[in-house]
Amino acid sequence: MSTLSLQRPSLFSLAPSLGLARAQPQQPNKPRLRSEDLFRNGCELIIEHRGEEYRLKLTRNDKLILNK
Repeated sequence: MSTLSLQRPSLFSLAPSLGLARAQPQQPNKPRLRSEDLFRNGCELIIEHRGEEYRLKLTRNDKLILNK
């Protein structure tokens, strides 16, 4: 008896047939801010949006958290 081995195709090989495109590089006209410039040696900042305050925090594990 022989066995048939099927390999599962990767998402990248299926992308063209599914109508998916690979990620494009960042467009130059979009603003880019560095977190180091935003926090300026701190670990929290306040963002005001439509009259509401949001807190952007930098954690000990170097992750960002946004809270209302």
